[in-house]
Amino acid sequence: MKLPTANFAMLQYLIFLLLLISFSWPLTSAADTHPYDSFLQCLSIRSGNDVSFTKLIYTPNNSSYLSVLDFSVRNARFSTPTTPRPVLIVTPTHVSHIQATVNCSKNHDLQVRIRSGGHDYEGLSYVSQVPFVIIDLINLRSIDVDVENKTAWIQAGATIGELYYRIAEKSLTLAFPAGICPTVGVGGHFGGGGYGMLMRKFGLAADQVIDAQLVDVDGRLLDRKSMGEDLFWAIRGGGGASFGVIVSWKVKLASVPATVTVFTVNRTLEENGTMLVHKWQSVAPKIHEDLYIRLFLRAVNSSQQEGKRTIQASFTSLFLGRIDQLIALMQESFPELGVAKEDCIEMSWIQSILYFAEIQQSEPLDILLNRTYTPSFFKGKSDYVKEPIPETALEGLWQRFYEEEPGTVELIFSPYGGVMDEIPETETPFAHRAGNLYNIHYGVGWEEEDESASHISYIRRLYKYMEPYVSKSPRTAYMNYRDLDLGSNNNGKYTSYRQASKWGLKYFNLQNFNRLIQVKNKVDPQNFFRHEQSIPSLLHG
Repeated sequence: MKLPTANFAMLQYLIFLLLLISFSWPLTSAADTHPYDSFLQCLSIRSGNDVSFTKLIYTPNNSSYLSVLDFSVRNARFSTPTTPRPVLIVTPTHVSHIQATVNCSKNHDLQVRIRSGGHDYEGLSYVSQVPFVIIDLINLRSIDVDVENKTAWIQAGATIGELYYRIAEKSLTLAFPAGICPTVGVGGHFGGGGYGMLMRKFGLAADQVIDAQLVDVDGRLLDRKSMGEDLFWAIRGGGGASFGVIVSWKVKLASVPATVTVFTVNRTLEENGTMLVHKWQSVAPKIHEDLYIRLFLRAVNSSQQEGKRTIQASFTSLFLGRIDQLIALMQESFPELGVAKEDCIEMSWIQSILYFAEIQQSEPLDILLNRTYTPSFFKGKSDYVKEPIPETALEGLWQRFYEEEPGTVELIFSPYGGVMDEIPETETPFAHRAGNLYNIHYGVGWEEEDESASHISYIRRLYKYMEPYVSKSPRTAYMNYRDLDLGSNNNGKYTSYRQASKWGLKYFNLQNFNRLIQVKNKVDPQNFFRHEQSIPSLLHG
């Protein structure tokens, strides 16, 4: 017997709700489930009563809720007993699940937080101060590599480690210019710019994006053609989460030699470290674009004098060529560092990914597929340097390292130049192009929650010390090193231009920030997609 359409639809919904209760809640009273009922009914209707969807929804009463929430938490500052938690977590396996969640969240006045890899420095992909839902993209991580056309489609829940592995499965002479931490998600990394050891040769990850799929505020799935060039421009460096839910990216892949060369050379202050760091500032941004020399600075115990501390400068390099070519280039451009053949190792590009991630070369490549990560407490900040920092200022910087215990503070100097000087600052929202010598990443880490205030205070003092030596008017910063010290939006739907510009002009230049706001006004005028540093819509009333 065929059921009437209305009765059949009701039966489907009841099945959906019963399954959702069995998967997401223990049996509870009607009063307990009431706050979610209308939202769940909306999800049921919007998903076409897809009963498989119930297995992808987690509420606080579900036994797996905390494990799903915590799996992609990378900063322990945002995984404490007082950290706000979502009303529910959705882990979509299909675009329709994202569309349903966006539409229902909008209808029920719930914020949406979008998580790819969970590396947001301020936890904005999984924490909110108002009622919210997490769309966790962990199940959307397929990668389709097209070797012939040197392109790849990458779903936004994939990590860059997974991307590198899938490229290497198909070719050892194709690569992609992104970061060195394998567990970083491509959704946020590409959306904020995304740089790594190939930046001076090929540019940013965002510079390689040639198409994208995005679910907008109306639940529509858009690609580059249907979203239009303004929105496509905005999501490549302006932060995709301000404009919608990035589902996937299509990128160009880069050709690299079958053999590359790496080295790490450590020098302390007793080994002319201050002079070498000062010299590096003039060499690294101007040297041949096939060579990338990154600089890591840490306080360590001196090996020459017991009980004394010193600064260790680690010069870490990737060269797209063989050892002999690298040595010749270093002798010509940076002989003071004294790099010798025995310091260098030849390997494939994919092996260099393990090297820079500090993974043993003996490990199988599929370790790049491992998404597990032990969260630690940390605070990060960033700067851009346009003129070399004087040696006297560096010596003052060393003294500030000693205020913290060894191993807790690290500065990373990442050189620009090369192709980065050739890309116009308005090509994408990422404006840090010509005129920047290098980026500084400040990081401090600690082990216990009750130590947070002192360490955060320390890094703020360090950042203040560096003010005379970095970019000015504005003092610029890198959006993917998210820093709420720079400014924050209101919790409500409306934030003024003046308030948002406090942080916005630091991440983007004036022209780019204004264009981002224009795009936001057009595609999300009611400011549904928002967080503490999202591009605001200025249309209200």
